[in-house]
Amino acid sequence: MGKALFQKTKNKVFKNVTPEGCAEVFQKLLAEQKSDLTYPGTISSFYEANGYDPVLVMDQVLQKDLKLATSYFQKAGQHGLDPKLFKAAEMEALVNKFYDKKAIKTVDEAYQAIAQLEILTANSLIRYSNALQYGIKNPKEIYARYYTETQRPDSSSAQKVFQLTDIKQYLDSIQPKSQSYQVLQKALAEGVAAPGTTPEETKRVIITNLERLRWKNKPTEKKYVIVNIPDFRLDVIENGKSTLNMKVVVGQGRNPSGKVNLVNYADSNTVDKPNTHSTPQLNSMIHSVDVNPVWNIPESIASKEIMVEAAKDRYYLENKGIDVYKNGEMIDADEVDWSTADKGEYDFKQRPGDDNSLGKIKFLFNNKSSVYLHDTPAKLAFTRAMRALSHGCVRLGDPEGLAGALFGQGDKYQLIVKNMGLDKPEPTSISLTPKVPVYLTYITAWADESGRLQVRPDIYELDTVLFNALATLK
Repeated sequence: MGKALFQKTKNKVFKNVTPEGCAEVFQKLLAEQKSDLTYPGTISSFYEANGYDPVLVMDQVLQKDLKLATSYFQKAGQHGLDPKLFKAAEMEALVNKFYDKKAIKTVDEAYQAIAQLEILTANSLIRYSNALQYGIKNPKEIYARYYTETQRPDSSSAQKVFQLTDIKQYLDSIQPKSQSYQVLQKALAEGVAAPGTTPEETKRVIITNLERLRWKNKPTEKKYVIVNIPDFRLDVIENGKSTLNMKVVVGQGRNPSGKVNLVNYADSNTVDKPNTHSTPQLNSMIHSVDVNPVWNIPESIASKEIMVEAAKDRYYLENKGIDVYKNGEMIDADEVDWSTADKGEYDFKQRPGDDNSLGKIKFLFNNKSSVYLHDTPAKLAFTRAMRALSHGCVRLGDPEGLAGALFGQGDKYQLIVKNMGLDKPEPTSISLTPKVPVYLTYITAWADESGRLQVRPDIYELDTVLFNALATLK
């Protein structure tokens, strides 16, 4: 150990360094600094099992380029991350100390420097590695309605940094390589301002979306359906290409006008408090469709809207094809005084037909939020630029087209088209085999098919929540 350190640093003090002496100081310093580490358990258990051998300093850092890792950490801003998260300046100062023949004057100082550099390098390498491969924040911890399967780093992924044979090759390999990520990185470096936004706002939008792109939650299937909520758009992706896209209407948000942005947001927006009608982020499998569906009207809509309209107009329920139930039995709605009726005492179901709020078809997938993709009779909404208007489900601009994309042009699809056109519609359920994955996502900056930067308003204020979470990291 001493000989290797002396040959690298040319500082004679290192000649007297021994593994036993280093291990004693290292163990003590690690115990003292454990509470300040991002990964205390992983780091402590590794060194305890390996006799407090400073493997990164001896086998990696000193044997190659001591400044290599710090150069990557210093450039973390290229990923929208603060270099301070990886102790870049502290590591560089310590590295320089090794090569200053007069900076380390005693063996004890040498032990302290070795131990300190080993601890810093291990913690920063793990943090940087995890940040680029998994993102630095867990979306489930900052978003109230986030149900997308997202892989997070574990101890086995952290342990990999201790077995590295080529630091540069490894750090290059974990650079995210998607087109959107690289386009966003370039825009960040060039200080681009998206239309209608300032350079500073665009910068912050890019930073939040670089983080989203690092999350391990992206579709890996050859065919899937994806909805980008802020873009009000659905795509069917096959083999990496969009084979069908359409306008959609999504759930209401708390920032529909887009007035709150990442430059002027208030402290109250740093916590995710979604509109009750916001569309959640999730992934699932489309397993079937209901053609000419019956709409089981949610209690919240029934109390706040249906009963209110029924009190104003005695013909409202019949005109809308809505049946009323009490204790599971259908009743005569005309016998109820809706201006005084108790909320929650009645159930409402809308029969199939032209006025049915679900339209002619709905696409079903298992989820905890009871949302689905569906047709709608309210076609005018698709002419609006801001389409965060629904109660949470996603309304489709071309439901028949989606049915064709999922089922193909076979018998099931023909049955769907036939039943959607019936004058006296009857509810029909048709299974989809094989099932097709669906992703409801929230992305406000990305590269389009031509490689151009696209930016959308933060209608749910999820950018503000994420940006604040990143800005307050230590």
